[in-house]
Amino acid sequence: MTQTTRASAADRRDARAAAAAPDASGVFSHRQIITILSGLMLGMFLAALDQTVVSTAIRTIADDLQGYDLQAWATTAFLITSTIATPLYGKLSDIYGRRGFYLFAIAVFVVGSALCGIANSMYELAAFRAVQGIGAGGLMSLALAIIADVVPPRERSKYQGYFMAVWGTSSVLGPVIGGFLAGQESILGLAGWRWIFWINVPLGIAAFAVVVRVLHLPHQRRDHRIDWPGALALVVALVPLLIVAEQGRTWGWDSGRALTCYALGAVGLVGFVLAERAYREDAILPLRMFANRTFSVSSVSSIVLGAGMFGGILLLPQYLQVVHGSSPTVAGLQMLPLVLGIMSGALTSGQVIARTGKYKVFPLVGVVFMVAALVALSLVVAADTSVWTLVPFMFLLGLGLGFNMQPVILAVQNAVSPREIGVATSSVTFFRQMGGTIGTAAFLSIMFSRLGTEIPAQIERAAQSSPEAAQQAGALLQAGPESILSDTSAINAYPALVTPFRTGFSNTLDLVFLVAALVVAVGFFVLWFLPQLELRNQSGIQAQQEAAGRNAGDTPGAGAGQDAAQAAGAAAPTSTAPPTGRPGDAEPAGRHRG
Repeated sequence: MTQTTRASAADRRDARAAAAAPDASGVFSHRQIITILSGLMLGMFLAALDQTVVSTAIRTIADDLQGYDLQAWATTAFLITSTIATPLYGKLSDIYGRRGFYLFAIAVFVVGSALCGIANSMYELAAFRAVQGIGAGGLMSLALAIIADVVPPRERSKYQGYFMAVWGTSSVLGPVIGGFLAGQESILGLAGWRWIFWINVPLGIAAFAVVVRVLHLPHQRRDHRIDWPGALALVVALVPLLIVAEQGRTWGWDSGRALTCYALGAVGLVGFVLAERAYREDAILPLRMFANRTFSVSSVSSIVLGAGMFGGILLLPQYLQVVHGSSPTVAGLQMLPLVLGIMSGALTSGQVIARTGKYKVFPLVGVVFMVAALVALSLVVAADTSVWTLVPFMFLLGLGLGFNMQPVILAVQNAVSPREIGVATSSVTFFRQMGGTIGTAAFLSIMFSRLGTEIPAQIERAAQSSPEAAQQAGALLQAGPESILSDTSAINAYPALVTPFRTGFSNTLDLVFLVAALVVAVGFFVLWFLPQLELRNQSGIQAQQEAAGRNAGDTPGAGAGQDAAQAAGAAAPTSTAPPTGRPGDAEPAGRHRG
């Protein structure tokens, strides 16, 4: 390559970066925001599509790999790594900038997806899903942090429609695509479900190319220590607890192995707290942020709602496939009311928040909707329940989810220092994922524990009333009752036992939905204490540039002290910024109670 060619390529890169940069005050034009959003939406589409594709097809995948009762490993492995990676992405992107880490997240996600497509057992799939989760941990949280850098909180809801359109589109397409591919015996000589993962590869390459071209954000690097001890302690805390949540039904909740996991988790938790105290401002999750009432309430509610949310969304497709006999494609289409509810709730809340600036009411109402929907599902779900009966409750559940997704994130981003938007956003996302991880493992554990007694009881009852059922029950007993849990389609070999099997499965889901409702209900009492603050009219970049401009005029050393005071004020329970020390300075917008 000649010197002239290299110079012209560098000039073009510089021109693209200059065109994407904000003006002197840190304000982006609408066109620039839309350009940046195009890259973010592709990454978000990638993450959202994968979640809905896999949740619809997991039964087919698990049956094909002879491991229906091991599916929790594939689910929790993804959630463990994405949960642990999320706060790291947030902290590191605050220090070094978001663009590089967003590109890294896309690349790792694509590699993990390609590996999932060649898995030959549920254990291999779980390992490759763990790789995929490392990338997924950055896709959603960094997209939310980047939009917070670019758009002020009061205006941010205007652009939520774009995100929700992508989320809704992927939620609609995901189950249909996943169902269609999982329903194919073979595509180009390979099992159809493998293409569920490989479809991410071209999408990921496209997202990577778009982000490289359009995402250019100003960033001032800050030298900090990286909290690797905290990250290691977080792994030690989470992994044993999640393993025992999945295996407790097999080991026994008070067995030696379970007690060992509890002890390791406790040691990891203590180690994490000590590491965060030692690293102070450099910690993955600075402990002082919990003094901010908005942050602490949002974090606790995210754990609770994440658990209930994942429990409900995970089990509905399985009910439709196992009990109603729907194909994966049909089950995906039958989930559309839930998707429409999510889109409706998110779009409605976004528009109202943009006009009024009030966000607290939506999470509270959303929790009420979610609890009502889950309780109703626990009452109406049965072996012979019509799918149409489920439609209003699925829509109501989706509406509640839509009311909770963005307002809580918005509240946290608005309540912290602009320099901490990344760590605050990723922390709340982390707590939501942690709740989802624990909830998924716990609900699956409850389900399989109950299935082990409920299905045999229903089969025994059928055998007592029908000679044919008694004969087939004997054959099943000889083959091993666990065979129909490893591969649920195996029940079709015993026609007289299909109805008892479906009845037992439905009765089990009744309990799980009710437990999920009780968990979500706790979120209402937590969210009641969420402060209603005035939304700022500055984006994260605007606020940081304004602060940098003020500090440039201060005496040497004053800027650092002022930044520390402002950070401490942003973390205070009232979220009220401290005085700047200059007579006549106005209090920043959004720092007083609403």
